[in-house]
Amino acid sequence: MAVCAWAQDQPAPAAEEGLASWYGPSFDGMRSASGEIFDSGQFTAAHRTLPFGTKVRVRKVGSRDSIVVRINDRGPFVGSRIIDLSYAAARQLGVTDPGLFRVALEVVESAGPPPRARSFFAVRAATFRNPENARRTRDRMQEKFERVTIEREGEFWCVLVGNAASQAEAETLVSAVRESGGAYRSAYVVRVGQ
Repeated sequence: MAVCAWAQDQPAPAAEEGLASWYGPSFDGMRSASGEIFDSGQFTAAHRTLPFGTKVRVRKVGSRDSIVVRINDRGPFVGSRIIDLSYAAARQLGVTDPGLFRVALEVVESAGPPPRARSFFAVRAATFRNPENARRTRDRMQEKFERVTIEREGEFWCVLVGNAASQAEAETLVSAVRESGGAYRSAYVVRVGQ
């Protein structure tokens, strides 16, 4: 489950295509990044940047099968996957056995009016339960990168690198963060409030 929530004031992409995966009952009862308790029986999904509450049509590529899910979590944080579906949504699409499958996403309902705060893109380098570990990581990252901050989200501390105006600029930065050490290979781009 993702642990950091971010501001959501930039428009979402109209369409996206890529790999999807699913997560199921082993996460039931855990708190999602939106604060909602995860229920694998609901038609929900995790996406890295779409605003919470956004409804997305997920279509299995090469098929007419599709389902509408509501974004309530952050992820996936593995490779080039673009969305993590709940077990119920994956089962409805008939893709629980392959585990990974190609999908096309289309936003069908935006989450409503954006918050007033401006936002920017950064790289989430690491997340810790212990704030001292986050501070040590921040100090190490500051030796290599210009802007490194710590954001608290509930019981977690997220180390963020950068202050990019666009997602494309942040994608360049994420490569540098991943190359800076093995501990940061799973770093990913997030949208954060300013």
